[in-house]
Amino acid sequence: MNADDSLRWWLIAGICVWFPIVAYYRILAHRTREPLDRRQEGLFMLATLRPAGLVFFVSLFVYLVNPARMAWSAIVLPVSVRWSGVVLIALAIALLFWTLRTLGGNLTDTVVTRRAHTLVVKGPYRWVRHPFYDAVALLLFAISLVAANWFLLLMGTIVPSVTFAQSLFVSYFDPSNPPPTFCCLSNCFCFVTRLYA
Repeated sequence: MNADDSLRWWLIAGICVWFPIVAYYRILAHRTREPLDRRQEGLFMLATLRPAGLVFFVSLFVYLVNPARMAWSAIVLPVSVRWSGVVLIALAIALLFWTLRTLGGNLTDTVVTRRAHTLVVKGPYRWVRHPFYDAVALLLFAISLVAANWFLLLMGTIVPSVTFAQSLFVSYFDPSNPPPTFCCLSNCFCFVTRLYA
């Protein structure tokens, strides 16, 4: 088995670990049966994030089934860099699990917060304002490294929800007492997405 095939199988394994974790916590969060007004996301969110996510996952599926179909956007990366993507996938999955477990019933499938939302300041939220977005951004970046594909990287970096989530966070809680934040992926995406808002 060559390196491309091995990397592809490791990528499939990572997705097979990631998906059940996310599904489990989404199902738990959905048990609240609280209706969420997704119109608060706004047209920008509906027109960018969701279609970009769909394009990313369809492209990823195409790559996993037949990498030759995504060869038009392949980039040449050293095999060691691509293997570092596998390590990053493991780290992203660990951060995602920790984040979802800490977030608990506050998790939603949208950037809209629940009426009974509580300020989470434990776990990764002690240090980072948006560890969920950081974990997802790291995962998408790592997938792009493993696949050595610029198109997956482009689609995976469209994370405008961070800016909107930030504005909801500040308006919902006392902005004078936010959790501590240091420079991290979500803050970088916050800056980038403000250019489009």
